[in-house]
Amino acid sequence: MRWFYLSVVVLFALAVVLFAAQNRDMTTIAFLRMDIQMPLALVMVVVYVLGALTGGSLLALLIKSIQAARRREVSL
Repeated sequence: MRWFYLSVVVLFALAVVLFAAQNRDMTTIAFLRMDIQMPLALVMVVVYVLGALTGGSLLALLIKSIQAARRREVSL
């Protein structure tokens, strides 16, 4: 089973490298009157990381809220 997981990770990494190699074209991002040019693959990585950070923070906030609500129910 370990070899299966390793092969999945290797195939995923290969797909990411292939995607980055094929999407080297520059793209323009406009935000708050700023225009930034960067490769499309880099834009995708930045968006992914920002989404992971915000998603992880939201999940942690929800878990803490649920735990606090359960503690209040028990104390009542």
